[in-house]
Amino acid sequence: MLRSSTFRRATGAALIASLLTGCATVGPNYAGAPSSAPTAETRGAFVRADAGVVQAAPAPRWWESLGDPVLNQLVDQALVDAPGIAVANARVAQSRASLAASRTAVLPAISTSFAAPYINVPSNLVGDGGGRDEINAYNLGFDASWEVDLFGGTRRKIEAAAARAEAAEASAADARVTLSAEIARAYVGLRARQAMKALQQRQFDIDSELVTLTRQRFAGGTIARQPVNAAEAQAFASEADLARSDAEIAVLMDQIAVLTGKEPGAVDSLLTAPAAVPLPPAQVSVGDPALLLRSRPDIRMAERQLAAANADIGARIADKFPKISFLGLLGLGGQNIGDVFDPANIVGIALPQIKWSLFDGGRAERQVEVARGAYAEAEANYRAAVLGALQDAEGSLARFGGQRVAYGKAIDAETRARRNVDLQQQRLAAGSIARPARLDAERQAVQLAMASASARAELTTGFIAVEKALGLGWQTADAEK
Repeated sequence: MLRSSTFRRATGAALIASLLTGCATVGPNYAGAPSSAPTAETRGAFVRADAGVVQAAPAPRWWESLGDPVLNQLVDQALVDAPGIAVANARVAQSRASLAASRTAVLPAISTSFAAPYINVPSNLVGDGGGRDEINAYNLGFDASWEVDLFGGTRRKIEAAAARAEAAEASAADARVTLSAEIARAYVGLRARQAMKALQQRQFDIDSELVTLTRQRFAGGTIARQPVNAAEAQAFASEADLARSDAEIAVLMDQIAVLTGKEPGAVDSLLTAPAAVPLPPAQVSVGDPALLLRSRPDIRMAERQLAAANADIGARIADKFPKISFLGLLGLGGQNIGDVFDPANIVGIALPQIKWSLFDGGRAERQVEVARGAYAEAEANYRAAVLGALQDAEGSLARFGGQRVAYGKAIDAETRARRNVDLQQQRLAAGSIARPARLDAERQAVQLAMASASARAELTTGFIAVEKALGLGWQTADAEK
């Protein structure tokens, strides 16, 4: 009899060991994202890049190439204090905690309990005698449970959680890319508006002088009332432009403050003094499409979500197979407190259990189909992210090239207008023209200077768009972790 019992225990142990060592991971293994832009990956250069860009790897802290210390300070503050960055970092922390929790699923769960019930009942509940019975009991118990990951369902869930944690990190990187670009755009807009206001002030001064001159001529009877009305209307329009610029400057300063995580008005002292619109470097490093597809955060996020969706398929397939779990109970106790320390009072129970839904109406199979559909969606989202990123990069490069040409032409036009002012000044000194003619020439030069300032801001904004399309600005924050 002893041999038979020993044989059965040995056979059972061997069976369990064979099950554990033969654990399989069902579902498709992730082989990476599909190639969604094979031509771009192997081309080695962007289609819309011109002579002003080079294929060298771009700098992570791209905003420093603009050479503006105030902008550098604002971006650095924002990457630390901005609420959007705090939200993204909190999501990363949540995803990492979820991954850590998922990894504990492969370990046994052990718990303990202690009970000391006191029972006082009438004696006639259990017999015919009178009086009452008192019972004291003490129990110290331990229990453990463990589900064998026989078909890899838990491992697939851990794989999915790990991919989603990495997707959250890529999302945080994307938030840093967007924030740095938004601050740079708002800063360039502010400096451009300040430069525009200075030119508008000069234009208003010219218009006011023209109003004075036309009124003098009208009073002298040399002109009709109509030129006076036209001059006054132009002066009113110039004054209105100044008011709009004041309002826009205030709005932009408040926008920059909020982007950096501060209250409106908090950065006024830093930004009130006008400064020139920063210009991008003469040569801009943009890398190549292959580098873009590896580094742009939204693409990395889409790829990690695809990997998670692939792991979800395996987890759902594993639900169709049997689940083996083990439950162990260990107790010590008796009617005296010392019984909980007496090994002779040990009570142990081992309970292996197999669960298998032989018939669920096709529910498990439908869940597999849902997971496969989610994977197809994630794959389509990845392809859309790749193509959208390439379109974004190519479009920003095309606009940047055009803006560089436009800025050069605007500078040429402004230079010619300034030369014309000098010529008109010479003619005025020689007495061949009246002062209004010279003022009209200067007014035209001011308008062309406005166009030049606008073109300068558009050029720098185009540079910012190129850098955002490349997905930069995230490596620095990652390196600081």
